[in-house]
Amino acid sequence: MEHAARPAAAEAASAAPNAAPPGSARRAHHLRVPVSPGEKVLIEAQAQRAGMSVARFLREVGQGYRIGGVVDYEQVRELARINGDLGRLGGLLKLWLTNDERTAQFGEATLRAVLARIEATQEQMGEVMMKVVQPRAGREPFSG
Repeated sequence: MEHAARPAAAEAASAAPNAAPPGSARRAHHLRVPVSPGEKVLIEAQAQRAGMSVARFLREVGQGYRIGGVVDYEQVRELARINGDLGRLGGLLKLWLTNDERTAQFGEATLRAVLARIEATQEQMGEVMMKVVQPRAGREPFSG
């Protein structure tokens, strides 16, 4: 998770005399914030994407931290699969370029097909990466 520098107001508050370092004191005070059903769903979804409880998410956002989401594991698995495909294709190309006897029957057409497949796989990988880095909601996440 990424954290941006804390705002000056939060720094001043934590530097106040008798103030315990953030997170070290027992949290005995509760803040009540009324929200609409839609806001509740949105906040819960953003907390889940960040891999946090709602309380921790709201506490960190309220203190000025920038919340970085947890990467979608399904997308990471897809990138790993694509990376494996590229590795196998690269291995075939390497064998062909070293004139390995196992690839003697491969002609120029096969080599061009392997290169085209590598290009297609790179494009596929780029598409998956864009899905991972683009915001999922209609608005940008809180940035402080």
